[in-house]
Amino acid sequence: MSDMNEIELDTKAFLVSETDEKGIIRFANDEFCKYAGYSLDELLGKPHSIVRHPDMPRAAFKDLWDTIKKGERWRGFVKNRAKDGRYYWVFATVYPFISCDGSKGYISCRRKISQMEKEKYEALYKEMRAKE
Repeated sequence: MSDMNEIELDTKAFLVSETDEKGIIRFANDEFCKYAGYSLDELLGKPHSIVRHPDMPRAAFKDLWDTIKKGERWRGFVKNRAKDGRYYWVFATVYPFISCDGSKGYISCRRKISQMEKEKYEALYKEMRAKE
């Protein structure tokens, strides 16, 4: 059953964004902009949390930041909020990197998740938020 507020990613969609080490957006590909509902100009210089959905538990983002600040790759399931208030689910992989100019940052690559994964993580995150 489909929720009218959910944006379903195309099977081949590959959303990419890059932030500085504080989480400020430096780049977003066309697919990220499309699903988030923002133009690139609207995203550049903004905190990546602009797409954070309130259903996401704080502990998930604490784990993400703790992991990438150690220079390690993080993977996880994320519910994002689009500009118009709708939402979309992704499996994200976040990589720390050092740019040519020596600045540190993070690249996040995302893909569509399965219905089973979505149901599992909706339930888990609801439980986690209830304990916050």
